[in-house]
Amino acid sequence: MLRRIKVSGHSLSPDFEEGDFVVTVKIPLFLRFLKRGDIVVFTQPLYGTLIKRVEWVDTAREQVFVVGSHAHSVDSRQFGPVPGRSLIGKVIWHIRSPRNHAV
Repeated sequence: MLRRIKVSGHSLSPDFEEGDFVVTVKIPLFLRFLKRGDIVVFTQPLYGTLIKRVEWVDTAREQVFVVGSHAHSVDSRQFGPVPGRSLIGKVIWHIRSPRNHAV
């Protein structure tokens, strides 16, 4: 299943900027296909919908440790690993906002 999501915030800046869009895919046995460096979108009870980079995957416990690239990013270092059931999808396509392109 594909889903288009608008990026807000600066967690993965400069790679993903506010106003950009990403397309995610959620597939069966999703965690088995994730690897370090993949970008995922997920829900987190305290912070809502977030986009982060995968640091490591624990397929036995079905959880993912994620990090942001911005110095003040809230990520697994604060809220712990993300359960697999909280994953919305893996980013497969990045659509940059026209205002984020250098002229």
